[in-house]
Amino acid sequence: MDQATINKYMSELLYAQQGELDAVLMYNKLAEVVKDEKDAQTFRQLAKEEGGHAQVFHKYTLQVLKPKKTKAIAVPLMYKCFGKKFLYPIIANQEYAAAKKYIALVKVFEDVESVMNDETRHGDTVKALLK
Repeated sequence: MDQATINKYMSELLYAQQGELDAVLMYNKLAEVVKDEKDAQTFRQLAKEEGGHAQVFHKYTLQVLKPKKTKAIAVPLMYKCFGKKFLYPIIANQEYAAAKKYIALVKVFEDVESVMNDETRHGDTVKALLK
């Protein structure tokens, strides 16, 4: 991959990397507050996978980013206030939205396809926790 191509997509790559890092922190914090241990285990696993996704983007950006705490604060609070039936569909939809955003990147960065597929699976996984 040449640097000119990477530079052309740098803002999208950085945005994706930041989103993945934010998701790591969010899922780990959510795992601390959910009532169901299965949910907690699922969120810890998703956090781990999101960390791997951040590394995919880091490979291109070479930037060290720090996770933003906004979602890590807001999402557990939403869980406590509104419960999982309200929150989990929102999280699932965010995962699906991330997958859609990655479609354009997949055309240039082939290894982003696995990240995109994981995001769709994450959405399905979170939705399945409601059953």
